Amino acid sequence: MPSFDTVCDPDMVEVKNAVDNAAKELGTRFDFKGTSAAIELKDKEITLLGDAEFQLQQIEDILRGRLTKRNVDVRFLDKGKVEKIGGDKVRQIIKVRSGIASEDAKKIQRLVKDSKLKVQAAIQGDSVRVTGAKRDDLQAVMALLRRDMADLPLSFDNFRD
Repeated sequence: MPSFDTVCDPDMVEVKNAVDNAAKELGTRFDFKGTSAAIELKDKEITLLGDAEFQLQQIEDILRGRLTKRNVDVRFLDKGKVEKIGGDKVRQIIKVRSGIASEDAKKIQRLVKDSKLKVQAAIQGDSVRVTGAKRDDLQAVMALLRRDMADLPLSFDNFRD
């Protein structure tokens, strides 16, 4: 029976490369000379450091540009609050979203069920498996999910025929 998995996983190698490229650009740009502007990646958290919120915004713009060049969807980024860390320094932590949250998985499952297509959706950990009798129905579900779940960077893996 044909099936596919709906997942929400970034390519972490490309994210790391984008962060490294952004850090390299921060070191060479004239407007960041002599400031504490920095960007680093640990696990699935990107930390932005700067002297002011305006500077953090500039660093984030650089990061978004680098991610876009490397074909990583910026919807994977989950911005945190700007924190003061002593003196005039500020920090912002951006989490890289990985996996489908349980409420989003339930929403996807409800969407598939309400579509009246002859397919079933089952939540499996941090992905949703959609199974159906016809390949055309599965492709219709993919189009439906891309249209109605636009806020999530969904991808479809493990397509079996």
